[in-house]
Amino acid sequence: MIWFGGAILFWLVAWAANARLASGPAGQGRLGRIGVAGLFGFTLLVLWEGYVRGFGVSPVILPAPTAIAAKVAGSLGTLWADFVQTVIKGALSGFLIGAAAAFVTAIAIDRSPFLQRGLLPIGNFVAALPIVGLAPILVMWFGFDWHSKAAVVVVMVFFPVLVNMVAGLNASDRMQRDLMATWGASYWQSLWSLRLPAALPFIFNGLKIASTLALIGAIVAEFFGSPIVGMGFRISTEVGRLGLDMVWAEIVVAALSGSLFYGIISLIEKRVTFWHPSQRG
Repeated sequence: MIWFGGAILFWLVAWAANARLASGPAGQGRLGRIGVAGLFGFTLLVLWEGYVRGFGVSPVILPAPTAIAAKVAGSLGTLWADFVQTVIKGALSGFLIGAAAAFVTAIAIDRSPFLQRGLLPIGNFVAALPIVGLAPILVMWFGFDWHSKAAVVVVMVFFPVLVNMVAGLNASDRMQRDLMATWGASYWQSLWSLRLPAALPFIFNGLKIASTLALIGAIVAEFFGSPIVGMGFRISTEVGRLGLDMVWAEIVVAALSGSLFYGIISLIEKRVTFWHPSQRG
C-alpha cells in the first residue's frame, strides 16, 4: 500500500503541475504540448507501477512497467526480428501496394460513372468483411510468410484510401472546374493543377486511417499462420506460455511503430498541405 499511496501522491502533484503548465503560455507551443503529453503519460506509468507493487498484482495478470521495460531491453534481438517481419515486410509493403492501387483505381472511377456506381458499393461491402474471416483465406492463398500478411493489409488499406480519394476528387468547387474548362485545360491538366491539390487533405486522412489498420491487419493475420517470427506469432505463443511480459513488450513495440507511422504521415501532410486552413496555427 505504501507504493500505491506514494504513486497517488506523485500523480496528484504531477497533475497540478501539468494543469498549470497546460494553461500557461509555456504550454501553448510545440515543446509545451509535447511536455504536457509526456508528463501525463509518465504519471500514468507511475500510477500503474504503484498499483502493481502496492497490491502485489501477479505478473501474469498485469506486469509492472519496469518489468516490461526490462523485458524490452533484454529481448531487443527478438523484438527487432519481429518488427522487421511484421511492420516492414507485412504492414509497410501492404500499405504501399494498397495505397498505390487505391490511387490508380480512384482516378479510373473518377473517369467512369459506371465504375463509380458499380465498384464503390462492392468496396463498401468488402471493407465490412471481418478480418478474422479474410485472414485465414489469404494465408492459405499466399502462404505462411509475410506475403499473405501484406495481402491482408492491402485489402484493409485499399478501400479507406479509395473512398477518401474519390471524395477528395469531388471536393473542388464547380466554378473552379468550369474555369479550368474555359481555359481549355485537359482532364489531366485539371486533375494535376486543381483537383489533386484539393483532394490532398482527404487523401492524407485516408492514409492516416490506413496506417493504423495496416499494423492491426498484419498482426492479426499472423495469428492464422506464420514462420516462427513476427509480432502476432510471438503474442499468440507467449500467451500460451503465460509470458505476459513479452506480450506487453510486443504491444509496446507495436504501439510505438504505429505512432511513428502515423506521425510520419502527419508530418508529410503538414509539409504538403500547409496552405489548407486545417494546417494553419
